[in-house]
Amino acid sequence: MRRPSPVDAMLLGTVLLWALNVTVTKYMFLHGWQPLAYASIRYFAATSLFWIFTYRRERSFRIDRSDLRLVLLAGALIFVNQVCFVYGLKLGAATTMALLLATTPVFVGLVTVTLRLDHLSRQFWVGAGITFAGVMLITIGSGGSFSTDGAADLLALGTALSWGCYTIVIARLMERYSPFRISALVLAIGWVPLVLVSIPQLSTQEFSFGPKVWLGFAYAVVGPLFLTNILWFTAIDRVGPARAALFGNIQPFFAVVFALILLSESLSAVEVAGGVLIAFGIALERVWRRQPAAVPSGD
Repeated sequence: MRRPSPVDAMLLGTVLLWALNVTVTKYMFLHGWQPLAYASIRYFAATSLFWIFTYRRERSFRIDRSDLRLVLLAGALIFVNQVCFVYGLKLGAATTMALLLATTPVFVGLVTVTLRLDHLSRQFWVGAGITFAGVMLITIGSGGSFSTDGAADLLALGTALSWGCYTIVIARLMERYSPFRISALVLAIGWVPLVLVSIPQLSTQEFSFGPKVWLGFAYAVVGPLFLTNILWFTAIDRVGPARAALFGNIQPFFAVVFALILLSESLSAVEVAGGVLIAFGIALERVWRRQPAAVPSGD
């Protein structure tokens, strides 16, 4: 058995930081932060840190003019992703957000097919069908009116879809540039529309928070946005995206665990069944994909 390596620790640490962020963000909203005010201030702080880090590392943010359209698109997707994420958590439970974020790999596949970037097998569609059956169970299990839980479910799915699209876009950019340069640019571009739509909330946001809330905010800036970018892309550079993706698949599980323990949230039996179906659909497709093709016999 292969011993855990420092890269494994980096990947696991990244996944845990991302998973905990779902609970921390929900906690912020329960204790006085308005969603857009929180997102815009958080992104400004994290972007500033990441620009300093990237400039000291690369001394340049230059990209070719022909790639500007993709960078702008990636920034727009980050903007949409953050709006869906914060309002999905404001309206719904952290556990539901965590479960529905597990659909991201399926959305990546669906967008890839839609854009005709790849042809997916019948096994993928079986896995996708099982996964979306799980989504339906979670939606039913959340049990609220459309104005609350139903809208939160749609926003959680929007978070997964926008992140899947973002993943496809930056994959093309990272063929030509370092992930640090692309991340620095995309974070900054995505922040511009975010702060513009946040102006009404920023003007009314109160900042008389206790130390726990400020500690959570500091974590949300340094951990899931700044530190994870460094750890994740450094690990991918050493072991490749396929192995890193194995760790990414366990993020929803830890996110649910954190929400259940730290926020005292609960899951209905139907939601648990939905989460199991989502995980099963994704795992089944990945197992089928790795199986070697049968070698025809000589008979």
